[in-house]
Amino acid sequence: MTVHTTFDSPIGPLLLVGEVSAEPGGPTALAWLTMAGQKNAPAIRPEWEHRPAAFAGITAQLDAYFAGELTGFDVPFADSGTGSEFKQRVWDALMAVPYGTTTTYGEIARRLGVPRAEIRALGAAIGANPVSIVRPCHRVIGADGSLRGYAGGLERKRELLTLEGALQPMLG
Repeated sequence: MTVHTTFDSPIGPLLLVGEVSAEPGGPTALAWLTMAGQKNAPAIRPEWEHRPAAFAGITAQLDAYFAGELTGFDVPFADSGTGSEFKQRVWDALMAVPYGTTTTYGEIARRLGVPRAEIRALGAAIGANPVSIVRPCHRVIGADGSLRGYAGGLERKRELLTLEGALQPMLG
């Protein structure tokens, strides 16, 4: 059964969509975690049940993350069929980028053995990440240190990286 809720975060409301475990009391597997206005975010469907309690473990981790108390998530992901084998490899590489650090598209490509000609496909796979924040696509930046391509918007990317200490707060 697909369930959903919203979570009020410092970067705006987040939509959480998941699959309820078949075993009673089992965890909800996260299928989507998106921000308001995010590109490719799902719309709530009538058949999805609004069930905030199903996300208690995930929202507790999000609270701790935004409070600066959590540096890594322990969340089961739903196998929603949203990713090809290539996307799954890229998404696994995102999970290896430590809290408080950044990496580049080129570095991920090198780690995965992706040829230079396929960097655009790598960027598209990163942009198709259905579980923002938890799978930290915001930690990928341009080779020149610039913030690039974030489905939730570059200002939110900046806020997340600043929260993690990977960027200095902007003055002004």
